[in-house]
Amino acid sequence: MEQARAYFDDLNREYLAIHRKKEDLFWSIRMGLSDDQTAFAEAEQEYKEFVSDPVRLNEVRAQLASVDGGEVAHGLRGWLAFFESNIVDNDTAARHMRELIEMEAALYARRRQFTMRHVNEKGEVEEASLGALSTNMAVNPNEAGRKSSHDELRRLERWVVDNGLLEIVGKRNDFARALGYRDYFDYKVNKNEKMSPERLFEILSDFEAQTRDANRRSLDQLASEKGADAVLPHNIGFNTTGDVRRQMDAYLPFGQALRRWVESFRKMAITFRGAVMQLDLLDRVGKWENGFCHGPVPTYFDENGTWVAGHINFTSNARPDQVGSGSGALVTLFHEGGHAAHFANVAQNAPCFSQEYAPTSMAYAETQSMFCDSVLGDADWMKRYARNDAGEVIPDELVRLYIENWQPWRARAERSMLAVPYFEVELYRMADAERTPDAVLALARRTEQFIFGIESSRPLLSIPHLLDQESSAAYHGYLLAHMAVYQTRAYFKREHGFISDNPAVGPLLAEHYWGPGNSVDHDTTLRNLTGEGFSARYLAADCNRSVEEAWEEARASMASAEARVYPTEFPASLDARMWIVDGADVIADNCESDDAMCSQFEAWVERRYFAK
Repeated sequence: MEQARAYFDDLNREYLAIHRKKEDLFWSIRMGLSDDQTAFAEAEQEYKEFVSDPVRLNEVRAQLASVDGGEVAHGLRGWLAFFESNIVDNDTAARHMRELIEMEAALYARRRQFTMRHVNEKGEVEEASLGALSTNMAVNPNEAGRKSSHDELRRLERWVVDNGLLEIVGKRNDFARALGYRDYFDYKVNKNEKMSPERLFEILSDFEAQTRDANRRSLDQLASEKGADAVLPHNIGFNTTGDVRRQMDAYLPFGQALRRWVESFRKMAITFRGAVMQLDLLDRVGKWENGFCHGPVPTYFDENGTWVAGHINFTSNARPDQVGSGSGALVTLFHEGGHAAHFANVAQNAPCFSQEYAPTSMAYAETQSMFCDSVLGDADWMKRYARNDAGEVIPDELVRLYIENWQPWRARAERSMLAVPYFEVELYRMADAERTPDAVLALARRTEQFIFGIESSRPLLSIPHLLDQESSAAYHGYLLAHMAVYQTRAYFKREHGFISDNPAVGPLLAEHYWGPGNSVDHDTTLRNLTGEGFSARYLAADCNRSVEEAWEEARASMASAEARVYPTEFPASLDARMWIVDGADVIADNCESDDAMCSQFEAWVERRYFAK
């Protein structure tokens, strides 16, 4: 028993050191603070060798056989699942993995040099990130400006297929086949979600069929009301939400986003258990163009029973002076903050239980973040938090207008998460000789037509997840997660009446969803909280509601919120040590208090972007 204990403790410490080294380099490169791709590739390779070492797998099995039970056995079982999920047990596969890491590092280095430009609302040509391009298409009243953003996304697609992605796809397939899988998509679905692609597409195809008519009706209605050009890919966002987003912007200013996140999480009793957190929220040249949350130090109880608090980084790409930046910042803070809350609250005895990679299911991980960001669309949350500079609450009429513009497109929004797996499964099934740039782009357009009925405003090959080994062939996890989110929301509304500002939410999530980490599967967490296994029916029902049905629910929610006496017992802080940074510069921190941090952030944003 003592030998097993010593081995287990050493394994925990060694993993922490290797994991943190990789993640610290990942952050510095993704944030544009360093360009040392060689050091990162070496750290990534060291990490991959650690997690895929068959010797360690055999050692864990031997140590596990030597103990009868107890906490050491529990921790060793966690490591056993971890290594079994990541094992590369032959030299050919290991060689392909080494080559993949080098190829992806080279592609990322080239991608950082690829700049995009568009015409903004002022008619100026400016450099633009992915987030800025998307927001411009949603709010720019000038069609030529909107089209310039979509054209850049299409130009990015061509660059991606001409600059290494297709070779990487082939190499990923070589790696997966060396491990006995049909292709890389087959490998990732089996590894991450513990199901076959066939089972996955039973779920996805059923959801596609349930939401197909609703998607078609929304397109036909828009074209009938505003003309055929309204459903062009660069116009559809503006014609469905652009004016509403502009009107709502006054009630969701960027500078207040941090404060509203802090207050909302506190009042749901979502806290971070002493974590150290670094948030980089602003857009800038050289920074990675997609929000993410990573934890360099995973949480666990060490051999002395001492809590090892998480070290967590998350990021977004906001342009505070761009219309819609405030609502975008809120989505990121609630989404990535939901990831952070999850990983900060995994309360097991080994760090393998509290990390975002296999055997952690992507669907399980995204359920936590997407549940948190789902409250932003709730009418009662808007009435509690959406206020303009004069302190005036968002009017009911604007909430209704939001619903009238959003509800018809619910099916389309969810189907956007269908498009990527439908595309990727065919991409990885292509023979190498067939996988040419033109053929892949044609596949993307066919997939968009099938899922959306039109070309996508977010062209498939502009989505950064496809470039990264960990997030590629995993996008379906977002849709599976959203199904679980609406199942979870139904539980809270049924059993607790409301979600926003309900301090019952955080402790229940921590107990049933977060605390176990990946020691239990996604379905078990759902059963433990909601009393039923995974179900897609709640999300499908929400997509198929009429505008009137959605408005009646919103109106009832607002009336209940106005009459409700809200609990006054909730945490005084987020229980985290936080820095808000812009690259290497610290903008604000909570050394004094969370409130002081928010005030510092608001003042900095005002000086930087709005001072005359």
